[in-house]
Amino acid sequence: MSSFDNMRTGATNSLLDVAGLRVGHSTSIGAGRRTGVTVVVAPRGGCVAGVDVRGAAPGTRETDLLDPRCLVDRVHAVVLSGGSAFGLAAADGVARALYAAGVGWPMGATGEVVPIVPAAVIFDLGRGGDFGAFPGADDGARAYAAATRSPAGDSAQMGTDDATRALESRAGARALGPIGAGTGAKAAGLAGGIGSASAVLPDGSTVAALVVVNAVGSPVDPATGELWAARHGLPGEFPPLERPASGEVAAYREERHTEMTAAGLLPGGATTIGVVATDASLTKAECAKLAAVGHDGIARGIDPAHTLLDGDTLFALATGERAAPGLADLLALHSAAARCVTRAIGHAMLAARTATLWPGTPAERVVRSYLDAFPSARPTAPTPVP
Repeated sequence: MSSFDNMRTGATNSLLDVAGLRVGHSTSIGAGRRTGVTVVVAPRGGCVAGVDVRGAAPGTRETDLLDPRCLVDRVHAVVLSGGSAFGLAAADGVARALYAAGVGWPMGATGEVVPIVPAAVIFDLGRGGDFGAFPGADDGARAYAAATRSPAGDSAQMGTDDATRALESRAGARALGPIGAGTGAKAAGLAGGIGSASAVLPDGSTVAALVVVNAVGSPVDPATGELWAARHGLPGEFPPLERPASGEVAAYREERHTEMTAAGLLPGGATTIGVVATDASLTKAECAKLAAVGHDGIARGIDPAHTLLDGDTLFALATGERAAPGLADLLALHSAAARCVTRAIGHAMLAARTATLWPGTPAERVVRSYLDAFPSARPTAPTPVP
């Protein structure tokens, strides 16, 4: 029996199952905006961290610092944001809030600290109607405030309008779908968003992933209409989805062909980003490897992945609450991390919501969720027995 057969999900099946991590979201919908920021806040002392960038069009901050050859080995938060390169400014708001709290890399006297806040962004410009509407430092600060107001191991959200707050309330503590950095996300012509998943390994350690799905590649098998990721779920994790009807699959293939040959296909116009985390003790180099293996999970859940048009980036965090794993347990950790990324992609697609993107522009169109594009995939309710 493999180690995967002995795995189970954590209590929330999300990144929050790694004790000490907090997640906060700032979501902005309306007035030309459809974007947001998600922040993963480390325990006060920070986390050992690594990164792996596989896409050819990345938008990142502080990734060079995470090279194992470099000095600083801990980060205090990771920011995932919409807004393409403009959205990197959201990390400034998080860094300033951490500095105000006295959290950061010590540089001298008490309070003289520099917070280490790596970041990555997706391209969602214009999806709310205004190309110039993107997150900034204030949005990052709001996401950080949402995270720090909730207990460790909980997720909080700060919306900017009633509709957003209602959506976030429905998402609850395990916020998924069009929220935070996933607000304006789309994937291969379908609505995207945030997904998360976790696994508790046989040795008792936990590994989890939070992913923002905004890909050029498809999360759907074009031959069957099934989600690639659903095949990798733990027993009973995903709803019992049906194979979609052939007509729905043919319609999706036609829409996908149109999108992939359209003149509007933009270099750098996509990207899947995220965080993989564990409570095990890892070195900086081991975190870099964990992030690298996590990309296998993207490739299982999205086809193709790591394209010229994506900036696929994964960060890895290790809180060090548990002992360093031996070789066999480290291999199991790697396997589980990749699977968590794939499963998180599946949850993002199932939590997505149909939305009108680029409203008020010539490009305006409805982008459907997976379950709205493939309504026959929804399980049929059993016929009541008289």
